[in-house]
Amino acid sequence: MLGSLIIIIVLGYPIAFVLGGLATIFGLIFVGPQVLNMFMLKLFEVMSNYVLIAVPLFVFMGTVIEKSGLALRLYEAMHAIMGRLRGGLALATVVTCTIFAAATGVIGASVVTMGLLALPAMLKYNYDKSLATGAICAGGTLGILIPPSVMLLIYGPLAGISVGQLYMAAFLPGLLLAGLYFVYILVRCYINPKLGPALPPGAITVPLPKKVYLFATSVLPVALLILAVLGSIFFGLAAPTEAAGIGSFAALLLAAAYRQLNLQNLKEAVYSTMKISAMIYLVLIGAGFFSSIFIRLGGGEVVQNLVLNLPLPNWGILLAMFFIVFVMGAFIDWIGIIMITVPLFTPIAAKLGYNPLWFAMMMNVVMQTSFLTPPFAYAIFYLKGIAPPEIQTAHIYRGVIPFILLQFVGIGLLAIFPDIILWLPRLMELTK
Repeated sequence: MLGSLIIIIVLGYPIAFVLGGLATIFGLIFVGPQVLNMFMLKLFEVMSNYVLIAVPLFVFMGTVIEKSGLALRLYEAMHAIMGRLRGGLALATVVTCTIFAAATGVIGASVVTMGLLALPAMLKYNYDKSLATGAICAGGTLGILIPPSVMLLIYGPLAGISVGQLYMAAFLPGLLLAGLYFVYILVRCYINPKLGPALPPGAITVPLPKKVYLFATSVLPVALLILAVLGSIFFGLAAPTEAAGIGSFAALLLAAAYRQLNLQNLKEAVYSTMKISAMIYLVLIGAGFFSSIFIRLGGGEVVQNLVLNLPLPNWGILLAMFFIVFVMGAFIDWIGIIMITVPLFTPIAAKLGYNPLWFAMMMNVVMQTSFLTPPFAYAIFYLKGIAPPEIQTAHIYRGVIPFILLQFVGIGLLAIFPDIILWLPRLMELTK
C-alpha cells in the first residue's frame, strides 16, 4: 500500500485523490463493501472536528492581513530602521517575515508578499541575487512554524497533543531560526559587503519622528493582534478555534483602520480562504481514510515493529524517522506528510521514551526545512513565480543552501537543548 502510494505520488498525481483512491481500492479488496461506511465516518469525523474549524478562520485572518497592506508598512518601518546596515534590506526582510508569520500562519502569503516588496528593493541596491532570494525563502517558511501555524493546528489533534501546547512550544524555536538567519546575514555581509551593501546616505531620508510613526502604525497593531490571538490561547482564555475567530475579527478591524476593507479585497480574501481550506480539508479526508485502512490492515504495526527492530540506538531510530520526513517533504505536501507519518511515528517515539511535545516540534521543524529543500521546495517555486526575469531558479537554489544548513544547526540545538521547546509550555503549566 505504501509502495503504491510512493510510486503514484512521484508520477505527479494529486495527493488527496491518490490517498483516498488507494484507500478505497485496498479497502474494497481486503475489507469489503463496509469500507464505504468507514469513509463516510471519516468524512464526518473531519468535518465535525471542533479544533479544525480554526483552519478556515486562521486562513481568513492571514488573507485579510495580506490584503490590508500590513506587510508593506512593516517592511517600510524595518527598511527605515535597518537600511543603513550592511545587509540591512535582507535583515529587514527576515524581521518582517517573522512578524508577518505570527500574524498569518501560512507560508505562501509570506513568500509571495515579501518577494513582491523586498526583492525589487534589494536588486535595486545591487544585493547578491542568491542572498536576497535565500533570505526571502527562509524568512517566508517561518509562517508555517511560528504560531498561529495552520500546520500545528492540524498536527495537534492527530498526535493527541493540545494545539495550545504546540503553539507555545513552537514560539522559541521559530525565534531561534529567525535569529540564526539574522546573524548569518549580518556576519556574511560584514565579511563581504558586496553581498549586501549598506544603503547610501541619500537613500533613506526618514526623520526620527517618521520612524516612530512607521513603527507605531505597523509593529504595534500587529503586536496587539498577536497578543489577542496567542495571548488568549497561552493564558487559557480561549481555545484555538475561539482565538481564530478573535483573530479574524481583529484582522478585519486592522484592514478597516488601514482603509483597505473594501468589497474587492473582502471578496478576494473569502475566495482565497475557500480555495485553501477546501484543499486542506480534501487532503485531510483522503489522508485520514488512507491511515484508517492502512492501520486496519495491520500496516501500522508492521512499520512500528520494523522501525523498532532496526539495529540502531534510540537516537539512530529518531534520526531515521526525521530523515524519512525530510525526504518525503521533497515530494509530498505537508498535510500528506502529517497524515501519513504522525499516526506511525508518534507511537514509536513514545515507546522510545521521547517527550511527545518535543518530538512533535522536531517533526515540524524538519517539515519546515523541506519547504526550502530542492527539487520540489514550495518556497522556491512560490518565489520563482513572482520574481523578475533576471532571477533564475539556480540563483534561488544557491541562495537557500546556507539557510538549509542553518536549519540543521537549529535542529541540532533543539535536540541538544530540548528546553528551548519545553520551557514555555512548562512555564505556562501546560506540561509536567
